[in-house]
Amino acid sequence: MRGIGSCFAAALLFLALAISASAQPPPPPQVGTSFPPGFPAIENFYLGTNVLGFGARGFIHRVPVIFLHGNNDTPYPTSCNPDYGDVHSFAQYFADNGYLPSELWALGYQGDQCDLLTNPTDRSGIAHSTAAAVDLLRQFVRDVMVYTRSPKVDIVAHSLGVTVAREWMRQDNAYNEVRSLVAIDGPNHGIVDCAPFSANIFELPAEGGFIPQSAICDEYGTATSPFLTVLNSGGETPGPTQYLVIRNVFAPPPNESGDFVYIGNEQDGLIPPIPEDDANGNPHDFSDSALLAGANHIDLTGQGQYDPILGTAHLGILNSPTTWADALEFLSRKGP
Repeated sequence: MRGIGSCFAAALLFLALAISASAQPPPPPQVGTSFPPGFPAIENFYLGTNVLGFGARGFIHRVPVIFLHGNNDTPYPTSCNPDYGDVHSFAQYFADNGYLPSELWALGYQGDQCDLLTNPTDRSGIAHSTAAAVDLLRQFVRDVMVYTRSPKVDIVAHSLGVTVAREWMRQDNAYNEVRSLVAIDGPNHGIVDCAPFSANIFELPAEGGFIPQSAICDEYGTATSPFLTVLNSGGETPGPTQYLVIRNVFAPPPNESGDFVYIGNEQDGLIPPIPEDDANGNPHDFSDSALLAGANHIDLTGQGQYDPILGTAHLGILNSPTTWADALEFLSRKGP
């Protein structure tokens, strides 16, 4: 009888453990680093390779989110960009908070960045420009909408990805297809990196060759460049798309924060101050470049703590828990 009782007690313990285990919530799904079966390949003709990105097969309950990285970045870490690709962590945060992998997509519109190893001036060249990226985004959004059978998408974009998204939306009048745009530190009114002075380290070929004649500086070197004039002239926040800007602002110690793309004459992590001038050599304040007229905005400081390599606010803001939470809250209150 004692043996039967022991077996019965063990069975009860096993049952209790099984019930306890089943009561625990399942771990959140993991975001991958590839496109699902049957998703069309999109060729980047400038780089001679297919675009990178991720997404997943499955039902959707929310509007799919498309994540767009900035210039000289990737949708996830690669062999030639092993320390960044932070939109992947951004998407995983969404998955940790209820989104399905089938609702989370990213486009790598500049390849794996291996071209920069032999041609560092590609950082400012045509292959990395807005002009080169818009058609890739156009194809990608259409393919995501068809694959997910969703009539709309949300876009979460960082830096150059912001203006790539805005230019595609402008060209295609796609405001009915983009429910919301989260614009993180985008160059909506130009960048400070194109100043034609030796004190601007980004002019050096090894640092990207951001000279006034480069493709990126032609687009963003002045607040009134032909590209930005056209982009902004029809209104910066056309509806019905809803917009949220998240940006860096400078603050004195202890939360001191520069931004090597917009805030001249200030250190940003390991990147030294550069002149606060435009591509014509004229003094210009680009610190409000990320703002969009008509959009709510969130100002952040001290974001360099989230860039573990260079300590820069411009890159750290993409990897910031505050940015992730603000973006999730903005999209979530729009409803499923």
